[in-house]
Amino acid sequence: MEQYYLGVSWAKTQPFWALSSPQTYRAALDSTHPIWADTLLVPAYAAALSVAVLVLHIAAVATKRAFKRPSHAADPVSTSSLSWTARVGGTEIFVWKFLRFLGCLALLGSSIYLLVVSPHDHSTERHPDPSLLLHASLVGVYTYASALALVGLLVPVRKVKAISVHLGFVLFAVWSTYVYRDVWPLATYTLAPLDDINKFFVAYFTILTFVGVVAPLLVPTPYIPLDPLNPSPEPAPEQTASLWSFMMFSFLDPLVWAGYRSVHLAYDRLPALADYDASLHLKARAFKHLDPFLHGKGPRHAVWGFVGIFKREYVVLSIMISLRVITSFLAPIGLNRLLNYLETGGLNATVKPWLWISWLFWGPLISAIAMQWYIFVATRMLVHAESIVTELVFEHALRIRIKEEAHAGPKQITPAPSETTTIVEPEEDDTSSSPEGSETVQGSESGTSATNKKKRSASAATTASSAPAPEEKKEGGNLVGKINNLVTSDLSNISEARDFLFLVLYCPLQIVICLWFLYIVLGWSAFAGLATMIATFPLPGWIASKVQKISTERMKKTDARIQHVTETMGLLRMIKLFAWENKINDRLRAKREDELVWIRKGRIMNLLNMNLNYWVPLLTMMVTYTTYTLVLGNALSASVVFSSMAVFEMLRDQLHITFYTVPIIIQAKVSLDRLTDYLNNTELLDRFAVQKDSEGAQFNLPPADIAPDAIGFHDAAFRWANAPPTSGTTTPGSVISTSTSSGRRNFRLRVDGTLLFKRGALNLVVGPTGSGKTSLLLALFGELHFEPENPTSWYQLPREGGVAYAAQEAWVQNETIKQNILFGAPYDEERYKKVLYQCALERDLSLFDAGDETEVGEKGLTLSGGQKARITLARAIYSQAAIVLLDDVLSALDVHTSKWIVDKCFKGDLVHGRTIILVTHNVALVTDVAEFVVSLSIDGRVLSRGTITEALLKDKKLLAEVTKAQEEIEIEEQAIDEPKPDEVADPNKVHQPKKDGKLIVAEEIEEGHVSWAALSLYLYSLGGVVFWIVFLGGMFGAEITTIIQTYFLGYWGSQYDKVADPKDVPVPKYLLGYGALLLTGSIIYSIAYTTFVFGSLRASRSIHNRLIDSILGTTLRWLDVVPTSRVITRCTQDLRAVDGPVSSELSDLIELGVALLCKLCAVIFMSPIFVVPGMIAASVGWWCGQLYIASQLSVKREMSNARSPVLGHFGAAITGLTSIRAYGAEAAFKTESMKRIDKYTRAARSFYNLNRWICIRMDAIGGLFSSGLATYLVYGPHTLDAAKTGFSLVMAVAFSSMILWFVRVLNQFEVEANSLERILQYVSIEQEPKPTEEGKPPAYWPASGDLRVEHLDAKYSTDGPLVLNDINFELKSGERVGVVGRTGSGKSSLTLSLLRCIFTSGHVYYDGLATDKLNLEALRGNITIIPQQPELLSGSLRQNLDPFEEHDDATLNDALRAAGLFSLQEESEEGRITLETAISSGGGNLSLGQRQIIALARAITRRSKVLILDEATAAVDYATDTAIQESIRRELKDVTLITVAHRLRTIMDADKIMVLDAGRLVEFDSPKALLKKKGGLLRSLVDESADKDELIAMANGEGSSSS
Repeated sequence: MEQYYLGVSWAKTQPFWALSSPQTYRAALDSTHPIWADTLLVPAYAAALSVAVLVLHIAAVATKRAFKRPSHAADPVSTSSLSWTARVGGTEIFVWKFLRFLGCLALLGSSIYLLVVSPHDHSTERHPDPSLLLHASLVGVYTYASALALVGLLVPVRKVKAISVHLGFVLFAVWSTYVYRDVWPLATYTLAPLDDINKFFVAYFTILTFVGVVAPLLVPTPYIPLDPLNPSPEPAPEQTASLWSFMMFSFLDPLVWAGYRSVHLAYDRLPALADYDASLHLKARAFKHLDPFLHGKGPRHAVWGFVGIFKREYVVLSIMISLRVITSFLAPIGLNRLLNYLETGGLNATVKPWLWISWLFWGPLISAIAMQWYIFVATRMLVHAESIVTELVFEHALRIRIKEEAHAGPKQITPAPSETTTIVEPEEDDTSSSPEGSETVQGSESGTSATNKKKRSASAATTASSAPAPEEKKEGGNLVGKINNLVTSDLSNISEARDFLFLVLYCPLQIVICLWFLYIVLGWSAFAGLATMIATFPLPGWIASKVQKISTERMKKTDARIQHVTETMGLLRMIKLFAWENKINDRLRAKREDELVWIRKGRIMNLLNMNLNYWVPLLTMMVTYTTYTLVLGNALSASVVFSSMAVFEMLRDQLHITFYTVPIIIQAKVSLDRLTDYLNNTELLDRFAVQKDSEGAQFNLPPADIAPDAIGFHDAAFRWANAPPTSGTTTPGSVISTSTSSGRRNFRLRVDGTLLFKRGALNLVVGPTGSGKTSLLLALFGELHFEPENPTSWYQLPREGGVAYAAQEAWVQNETIKQNILFGAPYDEERYKKVLYQCALERDLSLFDAGDETEVGEKGLTLSGGQKARITLARAIYSQAAIVLLDDVLSALDVHTSKWIVDKCFKGDLVHGRTIILVTHNVALVTDVAEFVVSLSIDGRVLSRGTITEALLKDKKLLAEVTKAQEEIEIEEQAIDEPKPDEVADPNKVHQPKKDGKLIVAEEIEEGHVSWAALSLYLYSLGGVVFWIVFLGGMFGAEITTIIQTYFLGYWGSQYDKVADPKDVPVPKYLLGYGALLLTGSIIYSIAYTTFVFGSLRASRSIHNRLIDSILGTTLRWLDVVPTSRVITRCTQDLRAVDGPVSSELSDLIELGVALLCKLCAVIFMSPIFVVPGMIAASVGWWCGQLYIASQLSVKREMSNARSPVLGHFGAAITGLTSIRAYGAEAAFKTESMKRIDKYTRAARSFYNLNRWICIRMDAIGGLFSSGLATYLVYGPHTLDAAKTGFSLVMAVAFSSMILWFVRVLNQFEVEANSLERILQYVSIEQEPKPTEEGKPPAYWPASGDLRVEHLDAKYSTDGPLVLNDINFELKSGERVGVVGRTGSGKSSLTLSLLRCIFTSGHVYYDGLATDKLNLEALRGNITIIPQQPELLSGSLRQNLDPFEEHDDATLNDALRAAGLFSLQEESEEGRITLETAISSGGGNLSLGQRQIIALARAITRRSKVLILDEATAAVDYATDTAIQESIRRELKDVTLITVAHRLRTIMDADKIMVLDAGRLVEFDSPKALLKKKGGLLRSLVDESADKDELIAMANGEGSSSS
């Protein structure tokens, strides 16, 4: 390298600034270089560049502020009140800046002194002294630097952020100049420093190093809040970390030590959330690019939105990844030069070996810093993307129309991309299923044979969208499932594709540099290797395509299993009550086997892929070496072999990266398409759709003569969806128009003429089951699609005064009772107490230990149906809304509670002046309150409207119903709501809450390391002794073969040192030997890997079966206290971890452990002294790993537990979407969503950053060990030749890096094994008694429905209070028994105790056998219960009635007839519900009454000898209830029927009636006998009823409920 010397020779002792004579300098300058090329002018050039850029920056900022002058104001955070140190970032930063300023002044003083005292030549005016110019330039540079340092010291940090950058740039340029002039020559044999090295120079250079390198690296970053008005009270450590701390991730040291010193690191000890991580900031940053309502660019692909959001990050990633590529070659180059030095003995060497040794340290370290910085930014993007997409999907869901899509068949088929899916009960699956691939499905044809069950069940109902799609997509069968897919698996796929730069930048750049390096080392033979690589390139591509196809099929099978798991967990109560556990278990196991088949295929193809990726670079290497030796006749030296091997290894890595990344990017493309489709094509509510398309908006506005506060319709029609199904028949009279080829109910609500509800009064909406009463309310909200009948059509619901809504299926949040009632409104104690009184909640609250602080549980588990209904009513009444819409809130209440609600609430002061629209079947109860009635007919039309009198005159059926029911008698001073301390808690309450009101147990968080019990769960499942012998033996064999390969290459290279002519070396012999070693190693490894594959599949199967067995076998009490979302998480996310990361990490861990041991033995064999530093490196690495894992396990657990509430909030919010929109509470739910996202983000950022902390330290330790080892080999006693030295160095470096990699993988395995812990928790939960041989009943049992109960006690938990106390009764087979009692009397507890669903003592005899001795499956399989809230499966109606295909169609139709469905449909011949009708998940496309009828039919199908109806007909109208009761009496004559009912007419003609009070059986006899009992409870109930005469007649057998 050519140098220009300014100073005198190295031996002279002049000061470092002293120059030889000016004449000599000028002569030298004139003859060689112009002065502008002098290295001392580089700092001046850097300063000039800095000045230019700074001026432009200042001009740009001034221009920007000028354009924003109207909003210009002082800094929102005033700095005048802050101290001087605070203005510049704090005391520590001030000290650093002050010291830096002093350093700049010292350098400036030195440069002035040099300018003054240095000898100059003034004799020639035309030619100024060059040394004077050079020193003057340094004076200028230091003056500029001092000025920048002073400005940084005086001006507030927010205004001088760029100043520090310019100062650092200039000073680093000066420092780099002196390093080049005076340090670099010290590393060579031919050059000398340009300046004399003396004490003055050392001091000067030390100060320069401090201000130019040390200070910029160590000065903390001042905290500048993104929002000056809302600075963070505690800035995140990464925001205030110094550059060195940031590069080494030392800002996490406090977290690491805190985790190491504590058993478990609590969430509140994690680093604070950074400003730029907050979801509120990310929303402002990202929604303008992604939200179709904000970016205003029409439908566009989501990928362009992400490009706009993260463009800056991708620039940083590109820089870092390029730096990584370049620096990764420093170590191979250093190794090559070092071995070359040893081979030649330093002959003709120009660079000293210590420089190459330093490259072995600095190369990996700088490369690691670049890579970890890349990963830091990439993982931050990952978390940001999770936050952005999660919130975006949620907020977009708030605009979606909830449509009732039905899906016939076992698979959930959604129509076209534009269709949304059915909303069901929330299934908060943490990870849900992976993105589902597109699948063409064929709709079932009309006229399918009614006898071909398998063909029917396989047929898929499809729905046409407004725009026909060429291909229909298989997607999640419900809206919650679809959204969970988007924010879990789809989001994961999108995030993983963040590394696409590896494919488009890293790999091409790395390959180019690899080839260049190989060309330098191996010459033209490198191109022979390139040709080989190109020729074999299609093979890995072909394998990768196969892997992708298998992966797609595997995804489908996984989706199918997860769909069944999700639905099973949602219906687990019903499954246990119906004793379906074994059959459902078999079905889930079959789905799991289907999935494991494709997992096995994927693993085998992965093995082929690995072998191919292993062979292609080795084949390339062999061809290259063959060409190098045989064709070109060169000697294969140690320096060539070992350095080129390292580069060939890099080439192999590029193939791995390429074929790993391509499928990920393809999968991400699919997920991005799904996200784009969701954002652009999902059907929205009309008011949101109008924002995009103004057509039709004019039809929504009432004319001027209609009052602005009017509530009503005019010539309006509504559908559930924007477009009717094309395959269905649409007629005005069709209500349940179901086409076999569509499977979707084509409901249409029509309001002819003008319908105006009366303001400030109570309005009734009545009609038979399925007539569209709920639809009428939802149409007012705008939840249904508005179809104008003519240009003057309109509908209106003024929202200025607020709207409140109580849904028919009461929606409660998993919060306390009080929080559910307040629903975000301010707490007004007086109003709140009034609401509790008027809604009959005071007594209920007295039964809870924690009162209104009791948590209601998931889906309101702690509450009965009546309590949930009254809480939602209380929420509506407590609100200040002027309009209150109530959807059949009385149906779940007994007559007395209903009467209380009418008298105290509907007539109370809290509803005075408010408009109430009430849907109800209890017309007689509210006739004296209602001032306006709307009656709907079965065809969805308005039959009559007007006052009660007018409606009764127009609607004969309504008149007959009201006359039959009659008005309830006013009961004066009835204290049904007074607290009674002696009464037991609500029997429907499934768990006695603790004093703090907590029901749901906190998510279990393990502490410390992963337990051996969790690890053994997996290790023992892999296989027995034979498995471990074959697997470990194969791993050892493969690794020993690999070591021999490396030694063999070195041995081959050493042969050239023993011969005069390289051609004398028998190259073919060595090539064949090398090839044989490669083949042997590959075969042995394949055997070992295949053994592990089958072992891991065995483990996956075993753990899945144990988990499912445990969950299906647990108690109802356990299900009460554990949210469904947690159960689903174990069956999805954690099982997926067992299938993937746990398996792969364990395989890698064992493989690395074996390699570590073998390499250590090889190193000790060659150089025993290496064992000491090796142990030191291992110890340090292990210690770092222990520090890391202690914190990381805690953070991982907190992160896992923080994710579930985000999805749980989704499920709960979307289930109550109508209520949320009705109340206008979207903003509150968005805020809560962001709050939960922020909690997850805080844990996730810490989790990913801790990985960077350990990685950078492992790489630094490895580099230090390698360079130290190389120092010993070069400068220590020379006992090894170059070949053995190279082998030893390669082995030692591999050993050191493997120690660190082993620790890293061990830590990662322990982190992933957290899933094993979580699964183990649910494998060892409390279980119901397992079946035994002794518990099997005789084959004839039960021959009758006789029931005898003796001294029965019951409670919901082992330590809970009794809910049933000494119950005794006997029922004869075929008897019909009614069970009555006030809320909390124990009615539902009695039904559950008969099925042994709760803890019982005493005896129950069923057909002579004690039920406590029977297997639960036998007992529950022969008693059928129908709960108040029916649960339906997705699929056809046939599959709901007969899910296991045990009955023929005649039996099923008889059951439907007996349940009253056919009598309900007499008036709707055009669209009957049949066995082919598709039912959406949860029965979302049916009314609650229709669902109860189908549940009743399902129970009848079972033909049990004992049938229990627990308020099974509460949601149907009186006429339908009458029809059902008549049918039951006729069809179930030989069945013992136990009916829990609120309606006395339902049970007054029963054979016996039992009256419960406070958990005791207080009356039990025939109705006739009980009515004669003076002071009896039943008699008092009948006496309070207006239809007393009819009830007495029924009891005496003189009439029926039909009379």
